[in-house]
Amino acid sequence: MSEKSPLKAVSDKIADAMPGGGAKSEGLEEGIPGKPAPVSPQLAEPVQPVEPLPPKADQSGPETVSPTGQPTGADQARMAQSGAYLTTAQGTRLVDSDHSLKAGPRGPVLLQDHHLREKLMHFDHERIPERVVHARGSAAHGVFQSYGTAQAVSKAAFLAADAETPVFVRFSTVLGSRGSADTVRDTRGFATKFYTEEGVFDLVGNNIPVFFIQDAIKFPDVIHAGKPHPDREIPQAQSAHDTFWDFVSLHTEATHHTLWNMSDRGIPRSYRMMEGFGVHTFRLVNAQGNTTLVKFHWKPKLGVHSLVWEEAQLINGMDPDFHRRDLADAIESGAFPQWELGIQSFPDNEDQMFEGIDLLDPTKIVPEELAPVQAIGLLTLNANPSNFFAETEQVAFHVGHLVPGIDVTDDPLLAGRLFSYLDTQITRLGGPNFPQLPINRTHAPVNDMLRDGSHQSAVHRGAAPYKPNSIDGGCPFFAGADTGAYIEVPAEVPAARKVREAPVSFGDHFSQPRLFWQSMSPVEREHIIAAYTFELSKVYEQAIKERVLQTLANIDTELCGEVAAGLGLPAPSATEPPTDVQASPSLSQIGESWPLDGRIVGIVTDAFTDLAGVAEVRQAVLDAGMVPLVIAPTGGRLLGDGDPVTVQRTYAAARSVEFDALLFAGVPAAGADAHGARDAKAGNPRPAVGDPRVLALLAEAYQHGKAVGGWNGAERLFEAAGIHNGEAGVVIAPDGPAALCQLAALMRTHRVWARFPAPASY
Repeated sequence: MSEKSPLKAVSDKIADAMPGGGAKSEGLEEGIPGKPAPVSPQLAEPVQPVEPLPPKADQSGPETVSPTGQPTGADQARMAQSGAYLTTAQGTRLVDSDHSLKAGPRGPVLLQDHHLREKLMHFDHERIPERVVHARGSAAHGVFQSYGTAQAVSKAAFLAADAETPVFVRFSTVLGSRGSADTVRDTRGFATKFYTEEGVFDLVGNNIPVFFIQDAIKFPDVIHAGKPHPDREIPQAQSAHDTFWDFVSLHTEATHHTLWNMSDRGIPRSYRMMEGFGVHTFRLVNAQGNTTLVKFHWKPKLGVHSLVWEEAQLINGMDPDFHRRDLADAIESGAFPQWELGIQSFPDNEDQMFEGIDLLDPTKIVPEELAPVQAIGLLTLNANPSNFFAETEQVAFHVGHLVPGIDVTDDPLLAGRLFSYLDTQITRLGGPNFPQLPINRTHAPVNDMLRDGSHQSAVHRGAAPYKPNSIDGGCPFFAGADTGAYIEVPAEVPAARKVREAPVSFGDHFSQPRLFWQSMSPVEREHIIAAYTFELSKVYEQAIKERVLQTLANIDTELCGEVAAGLGLPAPSATEPPTDVQASPSLSQIGESWPLDGRIVGIVTDAFTDLAGVAEVRQAVLDAGMVPLVIAPTGGRLLGDGDPVTVQRTYAAARSVEFDALLFAGVPAAGADAHGARDAKAGNPRPAVGDPRVLALLAEAYQHGKAVGGWNGAERLFEAAGIHNGEAGVVIAPDGPAALCQLAALMRTHRVWARFPAPASY
């Protein structure tokens, strides 16, 4: 165990940074993230003027560069509000902001109240249009450290050995609005902005390596189909409805992506435990001008893990911000999320094929067994944004933000994205100067000759923003390859007729979905069957269900048969012969062991149980780099021998879906509010042992395949819940630390998979 847990280190850092050496944050002293401000408030309203408080230790803003990419050296505080007194937007101090200017206390409001007008005007315009897709997101600052292993294939400076590049990463769902829930079944965005010395490079990808469509001209169609029905604006943030399944059943090139989405990949455990993919094939160029085709992969250090569907549904009601909160809390706790960036490399041959797979088809993968992923660098997210709107909402990504050494290919989906991203920024961010917003500013010098427009914040000099010129001394000048110019690869374009067609190689829509299905473990296959059955049960039109079953029949007979049985429909026969495929074990999420950084452990107790043992195991959880949340009948502090134990969750507020594992310090007594009129979860009548909500918490965690353990007689509680010592993932130990040690070993596989037996046919 470490000498100091990440949470404790963050707590100490905040305490040291407080103005006047203020008292330590009680929340972080207890090791729990989520404190809203660096200093705890006093009971009485403050009346002594003070300067604005600093950000919390886990927060950062955009680096302070000018609108034209020049380092300013300014402290980030210079970008924030300043002064101890309330002012107008022009800096004039105000004496009151609670009352409009009136003709007497009961008189009419006067038109001359300029402060009222300014305050309401700004409030009325606080919102900007949300993204058409990826509206619901969260983000963090970090750093990318290059291993130098990509230098042989790319001359990009940020890929040189030991290069460190600041980044901003935004994760998102695709279909939902800004106010939708996090744990819906959906594709997730994984967009990374690299602030390189040669300009901004945006790697704008997803957590699924393939897409629904092969050509960008169909992007409005797939999104219109997936979005809520336009007459009722329902359902929100989900694909379980007629228009989505109507489209994908008629448009079978969507089959591969749809199958991934129906797998556990569609409901990640957290953003920290989610892969990312560039989706397209890119072309890298090295210093000698040689080219290589690549696919980009983000591999999470914590492994790839998912929720079970019932968990996701419960979380959407209990904590719609589950993924957003998890990311922010992990960073605040010092459990910094990490991913390795890797590439699959392919020869840049004339037909741009590899092992019979068309590299320009965004609905296809190249199995890692055929082309291993080579790690080229490490991404670490180490700071939360200091302002959600200014950073997470206003960040603007574009697949056309490229740097020397990285070029695009002729992927027809990628071609359309090169057009579309700029259009959406102009509408959403109010004009062409969105690159000058602080979060979007490049860290490379800018001399672009682009002038004026809405929200222009650069103050350009000179008289000749055109080329060629002599009035400004000829500046700016063109660069060459030897001075860092971006030069497109002079690829040969074959002579051809203008046609609206797809290549023949794009016509195979079923072999790769079959490959994915065959690569899944038995329990993952069961989840896919359940997902299809659930989604199609929400579809109204019978013909659409039958059409989807026909698609499934062309993937696998058993998949089709099980879904058909769940829908009460006959299973059709395949219309295409099944392809003989080789399974790709790398596609399965199950079977390995992973680190536990930032995992959440619930410790259930009360004021009369083994509080010394609770304190001991709580510290052991912290020392292991995880987060302990104490669950008790009431909030506040539990007083006993030794230091008091602070409670984070009550029996009424806790649900098992918030935790990765549970520890029980004996058999806590029932809370005073354990009756149906106060808390419906308590039910009626009371059980003979413990609190009914604690029993429900335990049973639910067990049902979802989570490790559970206890000491101090906790086996009596387990027996009352129908859970027996010796069952898979059930730990009874002599004390808390011993129980935690066994629990941690179980948690490394994410779930106790033995609790999910699959049919013998697998």
